Amino acid sequence: MDESLHRLALAEIPEDTRDLLPMQAGQRIARGVARLLCSHGFAPVTEMPLAGKLRADVMAIGPKGEVWIVECKSCRADFRADRKWQGYTAWCDRFFWAVGPDFPQEILPENDGLILADAFGGEIIRLADETPLAPARRKVVSRDFARYAALRLLALRDPAP
Repeated sequence: MDESLHRLALAEIPEDTRDLLPMQAGQRIARGVARLLCSHGFAPVTEMPLAGKLRADVMAIGPKGEVWIVECKSCRADFRADRKWQGYTAWCDRFFWAVGPDFPQEILPENDGLILADAFGGEIIRLADETPLAPARRKVVSRDFARYAALRLLALRDPAP
């Protein structure tokens, strides 16, 4: 990540209006995924920037240091329009799809994990195969995750440092 990391971490919506705007379908799924992952001891971050123009909907680090990425899809068109997810597996130990209960699950790749979620929680339907990160990549991912999460937290208290 570059020096623009702090700008990425800052919310674009003024602090006093954040809770007034309704969440979009994918954001509701991401919130449910984050709640689910927390219940399993993971620390999730939404909209986590990766290399280049990649950005994971949800990235989480588990109690043993494992890294999971979850791509949230709200409908068939959303899935068909976005192919960036194919590069996400290089940045995690396990990759999952998170979808709502009405999503056509048969169009999702079978080798990836599957989570059913709504705004209030979720359930792991299929655990993804584990593909452990190389130690050097794990170090970079963990460092970037920690820095981004810390700057996100700072942005909540001080939006213009």
